[in-house]
Amino acid sequence: MKINIRGDKVTITKSIKDYTEEKLARLDKYFDKASEIECRVLIKVKNLDQSIEVTVPTHKFTLRAEERNQDLYAAIDLVVDKLERQIRRNKTRIGNKYKDVPKFEMNMDFEVSADEEVTDVIVKRKDIDMKPMDEEEAILQIELLNHDFFVFKNIDEDCVSVLYRRKDGSYGIINVK
Repeated sequence: MKINIRGDKVTITKSIKDYTEEKLARLDKYFDKASEIECRVLIKVKNLDQSIEVTVPTHKFTLRAEERNQDLYAAIDLVVDKLERQIRRNKTRIGNKYKDVPKFEMNMDFEVSADEEVTDVIVKRKDIDMKPMDEEEAILQIELLNHDFFVFKNIDEDCVSVLYRRKDGSYGIINVK
């Protein structure tokens, strides 16, 4: 796997680079042509926390994981474990959807234990009446409901929008046109 590592408010030393590359090499076994996959790694420092974001774009989907820890090496271990768990848990779903697709890069010849395999089903369906509102009113609604996201008909943008609470406590918005 080609690994592109960059740092935000941190210098990437040779030891950090080597350790990251060594740990991410564990993911090579899940790809047929791992040398053609490009992995992007962003290492950030905020106060005492060290965080690492790993993004592995393939032709059909994108793997992504993020971890924070006071020890950067522990964060690297955790993020690789998380990515590996994502692949293993979703093996059946990925295989069923993409196995006959040309340019599919995954190697599906690995065993998955029963507790790793996921059988996600939709357990609740909800119909809502969307009242037209502006973004300020949507922020008020998300606060009153104490939810992490809120879907509304955005009168400013003339579309359906999803307002969501970000990890840093601020808000983001997704407009569906």
